This record gives sequence, C-alpha cells and structure tokens, in this order.
Amino acid sequence: MAKSITQEFVKGLWDEIPPFRLVLGLCPVLAVTKSVENGLGMGMAVIFVLVCSNILVSLLRNIIPSKVRIACFIVIIATFVIVVELLMQAYTYPLFLKLGIFIPLIVVNCILLGRAEAFAYKNGVVASIADGFGIGIGFTLSLVSIGALREVFGNGTFFGMSVFGPSYQPFIFMVEAPGAFVCLGLMLSLMNLAGNK
Repeated sequence: MAKSITQEFVKGLWDEIPPFRLVLGLCPVLAVTKSVENGLGMGMAVIFVLVCSNILVSLLRNIIPSKVRIACFIVIIATFVIVVELLMQAYTYPLFLKLGIFIPLIVVNCILLGRAEAFAYKNGVVASIADGFGIGIGFTLSLVSIGALREVFGNGTFFGMSVFGPSYQPFIFMVEAPGAFVCLGLMLSLMNLAGNK
C-alpha cells in the first residue's frame, strides 16, 4: 500500500510530468513563465485545485452518474478555482494581477480534468491525494524551471534580484512569446534525451 502511494506521488515528478511527458497544460506554461515568481504562483494554485478536486471526485465517485461525470468534474474544479482566486485576491494581490486571466482559466486546464477522469474517479482518496500532489508538484517544477530560464536570460534577474550585474544586456527575446516556445522546445528535447538514457 505505502509503496503504491509513493509510486503515485513520484510518477508526477518525472514519468508523467505534465508539460514535458504528458504535454498537457501548455497554455500557462507558455503564458505565465516570464518569471520564477509567476511560475511558482501558478503552480501553487494548480496544486491546490488539483489536490482538492481529486479528493472530492474520489469521495463522490460512487455517487456521480457516469453519463454526467465530466460536467460534475468541471463544477468541482471550478469551485476550487474560485476558492483559489479569492484567496489570491485576498493574500497575494500583486501576484494575482500578474497572473490575470490565467487563474480563472485553470478550470479548463487539461491536467485537472484528465486527473479527475483518469485517476480520481477510479481510485481511493489517499491514492488520489498522492496523485494530485505528485502531478501538481511536477507541474510547478516545470513552470519554475522555464520561468527561471526565461527570467535569468531575459531580464538578468532571479526572483527579481540581479544575477549578472548592471553591465548585463538582457536577451529580451526570452521574455517574449517566441522565447516561451523556444524554452519549452529546449526543455522537451532535454527531457526526451534524459528519458532515453
């Protein structure tokens, strides 16, 4: 049992890391990763919604009729997105403003609906919590790594602190939309190379 729970958690950190292995959740990966702070904020919001929705779907799996399960999953996910949106407005308002429309758009993130359908609807609460945390943390690590790459080379900063000094000429391309695609492509290729070994 413990080994199974550990496996459910660990799979999200490498084998099923959402943007790089499952190739899901690419919209926030490309849109909000101009900085490490944005990536971490979005990742934490997704972890909260993912874990909470996995718990509720797992608890209600024997009650939810299969014909309306997708609609029920969306209502559950939307409920927790509203909770996280209100919490961010109350406690991290500057970050909430930076992330903007991408917080409410967590509702349509394929990762959340995919985990509800593929895992939480078929498994118990403890396994669903482990799955939610593993996938959520893997997603957050992806956002933070791309955000760090883009922030360091695009602005010359890390968490807003200068890395290279005042003489550094930022590579502005990295914090623009095309830079997000290039970073994602490079990270995908590195993950594939590492996975093949």
